Amino acid sequence: MRHAMRGLQGLLTLVASLALSPCWAQADEARAKKIVSGVCFVCHGAEGESASEVFPRLAGQHAEYIAKQLDNFKSGKRKSTAMADMVTKLTPDEMLALGKYFEKQAAPVEPAKDAALAAVGRYIYHNGNKFSGLAACASCHGAQALGTVSLPRLAGQYAAYTETQLKQFHQRERTNDNAVMHAIVSKMTALEMAAVAEYLSGK
Repeated sequence: MRHAMRGLQGLLTLVASLALSPCWAQADEARAKKIVSGVCFVCHGAEGESASEVFPRLAGQHAEYIAKQLDNFKSGKRKSTAMADMVTKLTPDEMLALGKYFEKQAAPVEPAKDAALAAVGRYIYHNGNKFSGLAACASCHGAQALGTVSLPRLAGQYAAYTETQLKQFHQRERTNDNAVMHAIVSKMTALEMAAVAEYLSGK
């Protein structure tokens, strides 16, 4: 029995060491690249740069956040007919591997297309709107809009995509993330949503 336990402990130690080794990490990245080149690149680009403003840029996004969204698409917590089909066969390990792959890519940086609208968005993002009781976005998402492990990177995201997500929170169509977003976005006007999205696109 003791020999069996020692054998089991040795096996677990070996697995743990492999999981932390560069070879294991390379295998994860190789698997992620294969998945990206087979499916993801069509909409999100080979390096997460995205082929259209309809699809989110994934380059530079937090790995854990991406993995969570993929899991939510698979479970149905986040609704998307297109993404539900894409994630059907993905395992949790593959989801995290994809997240790590995209997180390593350089996030695109380009100026906002509408400077005047972005200026309004900058004010709302950092200060909120005291007249409507709207809280400043920066209080959760940070001054640089880089987010955290649990909150998405918003800087550099397409304005059209961000605006769409804000509208979905406003209409209660997106329910998989922090419910606080529902309360906050309910106080935003269409102009404020568009302005904040435009500002973030140029961060």
